[in-house]
Amino acid sequence: MAEIYSISMNKGGVGKTSLVTNLASILAKKYKKKVLIIDTDAQGNSSIAFGKNPYDFEYTIYDVMLGECTPKDAIRTMKRNIDLLPANDDMNFLEFDVLPHLDKYTRPYYLLKDGMKDIDQEYDYIFIDTPPSLGFVAGNCLTYANHVIIPFVPEMYDVKGLIRVVKAIAEFRNDYNPSLNVAGVIGMKVESNTALHSEMLQEARKYCNQSGIYMYETVVPKSIAFAKAVAYSNVPAILSSESKNKLVKSYDEVAKEFLINKPVKGKV
Repeated sequence: MAEIYSISMNKGGVGKTSLVTNLASILAKKYKKKVLIIDTDAQGNSSIAFGKNPYDFEYTIYDVMLGECTPKDAIRTMKRNIDLLPANDDMNFLEFDVLPHLDKYTRPYYLLKDGMKDIDQEYDYIFIDTPPSLGFVAGNCLTYANHVIIPFVPEMYDVKGLIRVVKAIAEFRNDYNPSLNVAGVIGMKVESNTALHSEMLQEARKYCNQSGIYMYETVVPKSIAFAKAVAYSNVPAILSSESKNKLVKSYDEVAKEFLINKPVKGKV
């Protein structure tokens, strides 16, 4: 049965899709794990990372959540051991299509969990790429997931955002998903040679240590290699010629930490 990870942060540009697609790719390629990526962001960036147009899919996660198709109708294989359940801008309208009709959708925060019933038995890991907010869609992701990984860029407002996200997850867990835990915090787009990023990483580690939250020792550096891989190779960097780039290789260490770190359910 799959371990389900929601990659969550309440702002864009922190590298959620990069983390999801590259971590999934290295687990599938190097460790032979069967992985499903669920894209719930209306931008459809997980599809784009594999060179796919999110508007070319007949069914998406939107249809699954509304009960209009099964997960198997919408899931597509991207690479060996990597499947994708795509999203497009239909997800921008999900809340408007559900909340006025609560007589029909009586469990609005369980649409994803109910729609994905039994599919977790077919995978080792499921990673959910979430929208840049903690709204209705993100709430469905947190209800379905066992664990949350929080990516953040080590800058002033991002560290404050990290603290807010941890608190929001704790409150959500109490109401909807008692087994949910924060499985880790990871620094993304890090420029280690800058004083600001170094200081903010220290602040984040201090907060995580005090809060009993695992923070990855490995950080993912800022690098054009990630964008180049998608633009020119139509795959995440870890599957492209950029995989030999020493900055891209940071995902080797991320994957090692991921596999070693065993989250405790229900623990922030």
